[in-house]
Amino acid sequence: MWFSSSFPQSSSPLSLSKHSSQSLTKIPAARGAAGCSAATPSILPFHVKSITSTSNPFVKHCVKLRNSTSYRHSHGSVLLVGTTPIREMFNFQESKDEKASRIDCLLLHENAEVPEDLVESGIRIVRVNSVVMKKLCGVQSTESIDAVSLVKIPSTFHNLDDDHHQGFSKWFPSAFRILVLDGIQDPGNLGTLLRSAVAFGWDGAFLLPGCCDPFNEKALRASRGASFQLPMVSGQWSDLQSLVDGFKMKILAGDPGSKEGPVSCLTNERACSLIDTKLCLVLGSEGSGISEKAREGSELVSIRMGGEFESLNVSVAGGIFLFMLQPQKKERS
Repeated sequence: MWFSSSFPQSSSPLSLSKHSSQSLTKIPAARGAAGCSAATPSILPFHVKSITSTSNPFVKHCVKLRNSTSYRHSHGSVLLVGTTPIREMFNFQESKDEKASRIDCLLLHENAEVPEDLVESGIRIVRVNSVVMKKLCGVQSTESIDAVSLVKIPSTFHNLDDDHHQGFSKWFPSAFRILVLDGIQDPGNLGTLLRSAVAFGWDGAFLLPGCCDPFNEKALRASRGASFQLPMVSGQWSDLQSLVDGFKMKILAGDPGSKEGPVSCLTNERACSLIDTKLCLVLGSEGSGISEKAREGSELVSIRMGGEFESLNVSVAGGIFLFMLQPQKKERS
């Protein structure tokens, strides 16, 4: 659990292959169409306008994209479920001069209308029946789900196990406020934190080892498309330290203050004093908290609570931190 009320007073074409990993720490490089294995090709022919069988190889491919971390990253594609997140992702990309991602295919229920925003988009549309839609979504009822799309993993996501050639200055267009997630395994919490980071104008997220995949279906559902809007980096603490040193950033870490080390309360006055300071905010899992490296390399902060509960859910506590420390102006150096 999180945050104690007691603390020390202080101041394109797709092909099929077999993968089965849920760990984010060793995601294979996204290879896209050119890099896909040709051993068992299963490309949806362009003349196909509808799919009626769950045995269709393309449907099986989509289900594997939804279920397997390594499979979706090796193909560089994500299955995005629901009209609202699809529309939000599309409109965000359309608002940018450089498109970080794109919709490859829209799988639409046979009785549904094309979403208004996508009518003239030129996106390929394939109609599916209720049985296929249920299989694609992995839910018992699809009454409120009319659309599923295949979306490219955005170019703003960097896995540093694969992108060693890129320096820290390339990871984020701006690095004034960076959210750092340390071992956040629950996809609902991770997705909610990414959504809050976008809502409060943070510049990006850095995922330390132990975090779940931000393109996990539950994380995508919780983030409401924020995974496609927020630049993200998956790397080690040493990579984060390079970013901090290069941009001369300060590291704050959320901590209950109930175990060890000095912990200060993040007051409004303290938050205001950091308005012009480049910050990384580290949040750890509810079970394990922040890692030892994060504890040693950060200023520990907590939230004052006057009620009876001893702790807050990490996504709730993180939302409060993100709100209190949100940038008041865009730092652009």
